[in-house]
Amino acid sequence: MDLDFTAEQAEFREEVRTWLAENAPTEPRPHSWEGGMREYDLAWQRTQWEGGWAGIAWPQEYGGRGLATLQQLIWYEEYAKAGLPAIDSTFVGLNHAGPTLIARASEQQKAFHLPRILRGEDIWCQGFSEPGAGSDLAALSTRAEVDGDHFVVSGQKIWTSFAMLADYQELLVRTDRGGSKHHGITWLICDMRTPGIEVRPIETIEGGAEFCECFYDEVRIPMANIVGEQDGGWRVAMSTLSFERGTGYTASQVRLAAVVENLIELAKERTGPDGRRPAIADEEIAVRLATARAEVAALRAMTYAGICRNLRSATPGPEGSMLKLYFAEIAKRVATLAMDILGDDSLRATSRWGRPFGWTGNYLYSFSTSIGGGTSEIQRNIIGDRVLGLPR
Repeated sequence: MDLDFTAEQAEFREEVRTWLAENAPTEPRPHSWEGGMREYDLAWQRTQWEGGWAGIAWPQEYGGRGLATLQQLIWYEEYAKAGLPAIDSTFVGLNHAGPTLIARASEQQKAFHLPRILRGEDIWCQGFSEPGAGSDLAALSTRAEVDGDHFVVSGQKIWTSFAMLADYQELLVRTDRGGSKHHGITWLICDMRTPGIEVRPIETIEGGAEFCECFYDEVRIPMANIVGEQDGGWRVAMSTLSFERGTGYTASQVRLAAVVENLIELAKERTGPDGRRPAIADEEIAVRLATARAEVAALRAMTYAGICRNLRSATPGPEGSMLKLYFAEIAKRVATLAMDILGDDSLRATSRWGRPFGWTGNYLYSFSTSIGGGTSEIQRNIIGDRVLGLPR
């Protein structure tokens, strides 16, 4: 692994930085889906497409630029430095539905959906988790019965980000109830405008409004919408989760480093616990800030190592769970540190994370980082089993 950037990569970074400075949105992103969130996110995605910056590492035949994942990382780094949101309603389509389609879908499916994702025409959501199948995803029970050339789907999904805005959904259904629970799962492309789908938004404690419940009442989905093979959706889903855990959160990881630097500057300005000196003069806070800076640097090195591994494989490996786990733990510690530095001002001070309710919203949201995409407990099991080779 070589952590040095070439002159060509440095030139690419400068090109990215210049374009973002000239084209990034100047208006704040709406926090509510009723307030124009969809229109804002798709307009920004279209701007990136028109500027030649959509799908940097996607194949050219589907509208991408066909560049290396390292160039995509450079984009994320400069994106974070510019203070732009790491996750918006285009996240699922760009970071795991799209890559999963590239790896597993038919040519017809790729040709239709991938350019629309990049052009900012469609939003995707993920229909994986259920009330009784969260961390144990293979226990899902949303059923799909064959009726001619369609599946008839009934059941429920939960924690479906941006479902109220989405055009399509990556949907896991039970198509065979015999055999092991990992068999008989099918990965479908679900058109969210199909009759029989009801979406109920869930407002979360930190003011977010992207989560939803989805209910399916005899929803008819063409069998042509299968990605991979019928009953073989578990393997496809593992590809999706590998992208989500390995490369999907790269922007969030990069952004965390910018948040830490933001906190260091705030600690220089804010009065510390003794009421006299800046917070950074307090030894405990200074040590915690230094530790956070070291940890995000280590996370960055792990991200680079992961990208170098991914250059040799079309799908990220189980090592992505190490990134996911470490990011979640650091994010929670950094959010707690922010609360200790800002105190009462945490409700009012704007943060680089851009959540509602300032740093308090960030703190509350940080707990979800160890749940979404698979809990930290699940990540530890994956690391022990698939990376370290420990006995079950």
